[in-house]
Amino acid sequence: MTESFQKKLDLLAIQKIGKVTFSEPLSGHTSWEIGGPADLFVEPNDSEQIVKILRFATDNHVPFIVIGQGTNLLFDDAGVRGIVIKVGEEMADISIVGNTICAQGGAWVPQLARKSMQTGLTGLEHCIGIPGTVGGLVMMNGGSQRKGIGENVVNVTVISKNGHLQTLSKDECDFSYRYSALQGTGCVVVAVVLNCANGDIKAIRQEMLEDLRSRRVKFPRKLPNCGSVFLSSQEMHATVGPPGKIIETAGLKGLQVGNAEISSQHANFIINLGRATSADVLTLIKQVRQKILDNIGFELKCEVRYVSPTGKIIPAHIMADQI
Repeated sequence: MTESFQKKLDLLAIQKIGKVTFSEPLSGHTSWEIGGPADLFVEPNDSEQIVKILRFATDNHVPFIVIGQGTNLLFDDAGVRGIVIKVGEEMADISIVGNTICAQGGAWVPQLARKSMQTGLTGLEHCIGIPGTVGGLVMMNGGSQRKGIGENVVNVTVISKNGHLQTLSKDECDFSYRYSALQGTGCVVVAVVLNCANGDIKAIRQEMLEDLRSRRVKFPRKLPNCGSVFLSSQEMHATVGPPGKIIETAGLKGLQVGNAEISSQHANFIINLGRATSADVLTLIKQVRQKILDNIGFELKCEVRYVSPTGKIIPAHIMADQI
């Protein structure tokens, strides 16, 4: 880090922008438990502080990225040269009036699902087992059972990478399977308004319990992982099945590179056996993709995102192809 760059970070750090830490290990902020230090790590308390950070970063040409719980991210072992902004507990309010739910970007997704159930609203049952924040869920149009949060979105409040607050309609977000137009824009999701239909609380609760029981049986829970690594597609699902089945059929369960391993419990999960590096994971992704391409001609793409030392966020398979 150059002296001038450090001075810029020092100048930002003394402003009122929330909790600030230098050289924060990113392995503590991702479910994979992989990643080197961030030059400056900030946990803002409100939207105004985020605006201040983004405007400072833009004006001073300082790279930044925004994260939630890091459940869908692979940080590089070199960390991030710049600012990492974590939208979390300080921005996690959820309010419900009638059929309308307002949730801040840092809200915990399972908590959102539970609160909707407790007020008799249906539509978010598929989110109960997703261990992330609302901001990340909206950004990725996350969900399970091939459903996405975008189905219930009314509008989304974001802060642009230049520090401008704006509200976008559902149509402007252009939701599709595990995609939204917000991706790649550098914006921060600070709130979302959802509309859900009325339902029977007992039936909603039962569906959630069944989902959680199914996850306990199917998915690895004891070792660090990021959830599903590879994306499904309608064509793939209809012809050869979901990624986990394809990888298992190829005999790749248990395949290991360094301390990264294809889970023997579910083949679309890569687990950290204890000291896995980002290079271990990327190499494993590359080997799986090549094997599946050779076997059946399908090119698996990643749901998980790789974060480069310069703060660039890309699907992990793109980086894997470069090693």
